[in-house]
Amino acid sequence: MTITVLLADDQALVRRGLRFILEDQPDITVVGEAADGLEAVELARRLCPDVCLVDVRMPRLDGIEVARALAGPGVANPLRVVMVTTFDLDEYVYGALRGGAVGFVLKDAGPSLLIEAVRAANAGDALVSPSITLRLLRHITAPMPATHATKPLSERETEVVLAIARGRTNQEIAAELFISLSTVKSHLSGIQRKLGLRNRTEIAVWAWENHLTRTT
Repeated sequence: MTITVLLADDQALVRRGLRFILEDQPDITVVGEAADGLEAVELARRLCPDVCLVDVRMPRLDGIEVARALAGPGVANPLRVVMVTTFDLDEYVYGALRGGAVGFVLKDAGPSLLIEAVRAANAGDALVSPSITLRLLRHITAPMPATHATKPLSERETEVVLAIARGRTNQEIAAELFISLSTVKSHLSGIQRKLGLRNRTEIAVWAWENHLTRTT
């Protein structure tokens, strides 16, 4: 199956470079380009791409607002949004964590990581550039809405939560914990249900704000 992608960046040269990288892959097709945030929202709602690759800083609507409009709380059919940023401590990215974005990559991270982020988002996984994972989450100050587990997390579920907070993909978690990929996905579903969270990014934020990571 071909993964359809929408590119949103106010620099035509950047969009051209991203398109070149992505369309060099046999399983990825760029179906649209947007030069600002408002155009990105309009195109995304019309085209319904598998993945929206969105720059953090854009005119009219910034990347955070785009993420909230396409994948935020209350969106009936959220799209998969991957944020792209130039700086590894870009303050705008913090709000996007709660806006529904499922991935973050640096513009200079290299083609392979960009491609992997798109494929991960399409598969329902998430990928964050390793260089920003811990620093990004440690600088989150605004609390998420309080969540209370309907049942306590098991020891294995807690291990999965900690791995997610470190930016690990499902495949990496499976390898680290010596369990199957399907078992990881099963734990992930259980964690989301117990915590009342929608995706792995919110799980990572929850782990940091509840100080789970500071015990390891």
